[in-house]
Amino acid sequence: MSIDVIDLRDFYSQRLGIVARRLINRGIQARWPTAEGQRVLGIGYPTPYLGLFREDCERCIAFMPAAQGVLKWPTARPTLAALVDEFSLPLPDAAVDRILLVHALEMADDPASLLREVWRVLAPSGRVIAVVPNRRGVWTRTDNTPFGHGRPYSRSQITQLLRQTWFTPTAWGEALFMPPLAGGWFLRSALVWERAGASLSLPFAGVHIVEATKQVYRVIPAPRERTRLIPALKPVLVPSSTATRR
Repeated sequence: MSIDVIDLRDFYSQRLGIVARRLINRGIQARWPTAEGQRVLGIGYPTPYLGLFREDCERCIAFMPAAQGVLKWPTARPTLAALVDEFSLPLPDAAVDRILLVHALEMADDPASLLREVWRVLAPSGRVIAVVPNRRGVWTRTDNTPFGHGRPYSRSQITQLLRQTWFTPTAWGEALFMPPLAGGWFLRSALVWERAGASLSLPFAGVHIVEATKQVYRVIPAPRERTRLIPALKPVLVPSSTATRR
């Protein structure tokens, strides 16, 4: 279900991809205006968005799934990107403070297992932002962008998935209200589309931008004890000692 890393790179090098990155960055930055002193991890294909935090955070790395492939990032500096198994991240428990999921949940074969692994490596006070395609959006109805691939989500579906994997959604945003057309007029008016869509709460945004926190004290079902069955015995008449003497 994953899209190739070369296709992702090519999309973000085009004019439509550049505009999409800027609009999504606005939504991410509204939730996380700074990450100073934080350890930031991006999963999926997050490199177009990690530039928001790379200069200020304590550490910033990108993990790309093996099925997708990996590209060197940043191009002119020591590599901060690695190819990983997204269901077994090469990090100890509670290793990072913030995790950004982009082109990850909708591409994963098992999104619940991915989120449980995210829960494991996230610090107790950590936060997650997931950028996921909106099932009702126009961008999921065309395959000329990465948001038209994989499994899109409605708001209720992503909420249920997060809660099942021990996260609590805390804030919501949307982006990409403009249609996915590379025409000059649409690209020039992209910010107008975003402001109009956000102010009117229109339902056809291209992506959800949801922030969630880690549930540290999650409910663990107690094992049910087995009831030991004792067979009922029928009473039997036994001759008494008096009767025997007679």
